[in-house]
Amino acid sequence: MKTSSTSRRQVLSRSAALIGAASTGLLVSEQAQAQTGKLRVGLMLPYTGTFAQLGVAIENGFRLAINEQGGKLGGREIEFFKVDDESEPSKGIENANKLVQRDKVDVIVGTVHSGVQMGIHKVARDSGVLSLIPNAGVHAATRAQCAPNVFRTSFSNSQPTRALGAAMMAKGHKKAVWITWKYAAGDEAFEGFKESYTAAGGTIVKELGLPFPNVEFQALLTEIAALKPDAVACFFAGGGAAKFMKDYAAAGLQGKIPLYGSGFLTEGVLDAAGPAANGVMTTLHYSDSLETPRNKEFRLNYAKTFKLQPDVYAVQGYDTGLLLIQGMNAVKGDVTKKVELYKAMESATINSPRGKWTMSKAHNPVQDIYLRVVENKENKVLGVAAKALADSGAGCKIS
Repeated sequence: MKTSSTSRRQVLSRSAALIGAASTGLLVSEQAQAQTGKLRVGLMLPYTGTFAQLGVAIENGFRLAINEQGGKLGGREIEFFKVDDESEPSKGIENANKLVQRDKVDVIVGTVHSGVQMGIHKVARDSGVLSLIPNAGVHAATRAQCAPNVFRTSFSNSQPTRALGAAMMAKGHKKAVWITWKYAAGDEAFEGFKESYTAAGGTIVKELGLPFPNVEFQALLTEIAALKPDAVACFFAGGGAAKFMKDYAAAGLQGKIPLYGSGFLTEGVLDAAGPAANGVMTTLHYSDSLETPRNKEFRLNYAKTFKLQPDVYAVQGYDTGLLLIQGMNAVKGDVTKKVELYKAMESATINSPRGKWTMSKAHNPVQDIYLRVVENKENKVLGVAAKALADSGAGCKIS
């Protein structure tokens, strides 16, 4: 074991060596390191728990995009640093700081859970590190708390449902009930639905909710049956979404009162929901069944690489890679050129499997939202529900 005096002598001798190196110009400047060293990419995603599958899909998509460019960004090799965020908001700031302060990453890619995202967001705003959001739709990130160094490649929580209202009215559904979990994502999804549905002339006869992640739907379904609306619109996701659709069918509402929702209602749960999902209509920025050469190419490459079928989360991870590639190519990998880097990302057109999209002034995708219907365990695209739809970006003051 080294003694404390030995350790002190080592520290002093190292300090003297560094001072000497600096005085003779031997130290490599930060800018030179930014251009020649490995680009340090931090992945802060859920790798355990409920959202683990989503985290893996995002990372797979991101790595696929990078690999298609020869595994480099702006000509620089990449070193990855990974943190499991556990979908735990209370650890969000601590985990993001591990990447920024301990690992000295040049960019953070993350995450899925909006609560965790706000932890990353605080660290990104405080430190200035480039932050790319591959999923979490929390409004604040690209509205009141927007920042020049924060870009989202997925959606805002209200974007999919903002395309829902006009589609429902086009089907003649003039009176609707809204139902969701009462938490941030549900509230923000309702904002989009309420705005679009009432603007199209629809009337929301009742807004129903239950605490997240409660799945005791029976009493609310009984109320819906008594109200007899023209249609029901909702926001649920994951296992709770599958149970809601099954309970909806079991209550005798399937086929009687049409069910609509944000596309996450039917993403990744069609096997679990089974026949109860048939006929459910949703709006989302992607569908597996998009019949375009770009989507077919992506799906084939993803399946060959990972022996898995890609989903919307994989697409969002892939597009995060595409956006970063455009930015880094523009500055030849020099992350110190922040103005040029951000400008390149702001002006990028992403040739995505979901269709081409651009970045709003608030750094949220401007994208097509598709109307889909479930048929035989597939989200079949019926058409474009909203063309080049942008989030409001309310309160954003990026100059």
